Amino acid sequence: MTRLLLVRHGESEWNALGKWQGQANPPLTDQGRRQAQQAAGVLGAFDAIVASTLQRAAETAAIISEVMGVGPVLVEEDLQERCAGPWQGLTRADIETGWPGALESGHRPEGYELDEQVLERAHGALLRVVEATAGADEVLVVTHGGLIYAVEGGAAIPMVRIPNLGGRWVEVTDGELRLGDRVDLVGDGTVPDLL
Repeated sequence: MTRLLLVRHGESEWNALGKWQGQANPPLTDQGRRQAQQAAGVLGAFDAIVASTLQRAAETAAIISEVMGVGPVLVEEDLQERCAGPWQGLTRADIETGWPGALESGHRPEGYELDEQVLERAHGALLRVVEATAGADEVLVVTHGGLIYAVEGGAAIPMVRIPNLGGRWVEVTDGELRLGDRVDLVGDGTVPDLL
């Protein structure tokens, strides 16, 4: 059995501006870098660190890796955030203007990656993480809120917003995922509702 701690990246420039990110690639803010350093100070021992290839997650992982002395950081492309299609780069107000009522109704535009698609991609990525870190007991996986929500949804856990540097433990045994507790590594109470 391998335990993975799936953690959402630190605050990005688009988080700070209230923009939906999806697979766009904005960098961390200074606050996001501080969050990563703070998280590294409260994390226990990990055998490996793996990150999404998107800059906000990779930089968060690199900061944690340097502080903890665990590395190098491995990357896995399929740990990326869901594609938000035409909503990437838009604020909630922009989305409401262009797609009235869609946010509340759950309707998503063409090109928006659905939960089932994200879950399938995430499941394969997490199994590859376990394979790439064979022999590791605990692995830190720096990823994105949408991917964590999809994994939780696959276990019938209702969607609750996750803060930057918040996460969830996942146990992987014989290719099966079993969800553990949620964590909040920085405890600042900030819970943006952006992907």
